[in-house]
Amino acid sequence: QVQLVESGGGLVQAGGSLRLSCAASGSISNINSNNNGNSMGWYRQAPGKERELVARVSGSGSTNYADSVKGRFTISRDNNKNTVWLQMNSLRPDDTAVYYCRVDHWDGIISWGRGTLVTVSS
Repeated sequence: QVQLVESGGGLVQAGGSLRLSCAASGSISNINSNNNGNSMGWYRQAPGKERELVARVSGSGSTNYADSVKGRFTISRDNNKNTVWLQMNSLRPDDTAVYYCRVDHWDGIISWGRGTLVTVSS
């Protein structure tokens, strides 16, 4: 089992910035094994909406972003620390959501964090 713990959420005014962190612990071998075969990412779910991908980074470092956050958000990871970050700049009210960390392991297992709330006021 891998446990994911998110932090860094909070209340911010539109135009502001936040940095989310997700630290993985537990069966770390599931993450370290075949790094190229796993990815770490951030998803979000706004009230009344489905959970959606925000950004994802593979073990080799390749990234992909939702169109709505391109140019504003940056995802990064440290394989040695089993940590992934999401730097969010130029935040908008429609970025308000619960943000979840997710790991797609090389063996097909998916781990989710419990989420951290980001609220952007106008």
